[in-house]
Amino acid sequence: MYELWFKELLHELDAARAAMSAGDAYWAVRYLHRVGAIEGVLVAQVGVLETMRPQDFLVFRSELAPASGFQSVQFRAIEFVSGLRDRSYLERLELNESERAMLERRLVEPSLWDGWGDLVRRHGSPTLQQIAADRDRYGELFEVAEALLDHDEALGLWRFRHVQMVERQLGSKSGTGGSTGASYLRTTIDKKLFPELWALRSAL
Repeated sequence: MYELWFKELLHELDAARAAMSAGDAYWAVRYLHRVGAIEGVLVAQVGVLETMRPQDFLVFRSELAPASGFQSVQFRAIEFVSGLRDRSYLERLELNESERAMLERRLVEPSLWDGWGDLVRRHGSPTLQQIAADRDRYGELFEVAEALLDHDEALGLWRFRHVQMVERQLGSKSGTGGSTGASYLRTTIDKKLFPELWALRSAL
């Protein structure tokens, strides 16, 4: 089920990036709001898995091995288009030729932040502080920035809930995809897609 939602997320993120690059703030916000709605579903689905007791989850997990979130090609593509680009993942994942080609393309194509840069340049290249300080003039840009931050926050919330679920069900067991399990997942919680947008809060 997650992979179906990941596919839809990629579609919407690509559309949001294209809208920003084309200077269309309205549609960028619309697409990013849909991204947020999908990520809300992903977070809610973690609760469904937590209704299983650890003994039952282990039986369910054995049927999925060696699949894991760590091995999800689409999730890595979501990270890449969002700006978290780590080429080392290509060596750690078990990829077929088409999957490797797709991730290689995602590594070099414009990210969401690149699309944001295109949008800002079409509006005279104001700084983030100028955008935040003059919402009468830059209101559309500010709404896009907030929608990007919503995506960042929602993905971080999903990571956090995922870690909690893994610890609840598996404790300190290793991940099926070759990771160290919950201890590895905890290191991903603080990842930020758009640190500039978070830093803006301190500057206001």
